[in-house]
Amino acid sequence: MTESHDTPITPDGDARPHRRIKSFVMRAGRMTEGQQRGLDQGGPLYILPLADSPVDYDQVFGRSAPRTLEIGFGMGHSLLEMAAAAPEQDFIGVEVHRPGVGALLNGVLTQGLKNLRVYDCDAIEVLNRCVADNSLDRLMLFFPDPWHKARHHKRRIVQLEFAELVRRKLKPGGVFHMATDWEPYAEYMLEVMSAAPGYRNRAADGTYVPRPEERFVQGRPSR
Repeated sequence: MTESHDTPITPDGDARPHRRIKSFVMRAGRMTEGQQRGLDQGGPLYILPLADSPVDYDQVFGRSAPRTLEIGFGMGHSLLEMAAAAPEQDFIGVEVHRPGVGALLNGVLTQGLKNLRVYDCDAIEVLNRCVADNSLDRLMLFFPDPWHKARHHKRRIVQLEFAELVRRKLKPGGVFHMATDWEPYAEYMLEVMSAAPGYRNRAADGTYVPRPEERFVQGRPSR
């Protein structure tokens, strides 16, 4: 089993209300001084509100540039490094874990980055409400919760419905890049994406590709 498996892939009749299953679990965690600084000082500058109509990100960033959205950036190390290494591109991160949001924003402030914005709410809501169709060059989903138990597989974010939503948001030729370090979930991802219409697997053998150089390896402690 390798370090990770990267997969870049180019109402019923019941009237009772149903609670939509979320693809994440809210995790509690202590906030460090740096993370709190990121939220307090960076939040008003870089956290975007959940909108009711597609957002004009050209106006948000003050330019038109290649645009990447990452779902679930964790503590933000990889996304921060990608944004710093590609100032000619714009990045949007989505994460519900407050210490992770704070850590990322603290890094944004420290490095003075201008090409990164954040949502601190449900990624599905962000995609449905804020992101226009055919507007993203790349969507990244790295190490999502695999929900190991079979009865919890319905909670996995990678489903055919989600793949269709992502396809609508990507530009023609855009990339949906996933990675996981659990082989059964990698196999599940490949199965779902092989059945999803409108995608082409960029791996020559139809399986997985090596980790691209631009996907930084996480490992530094949070601040």
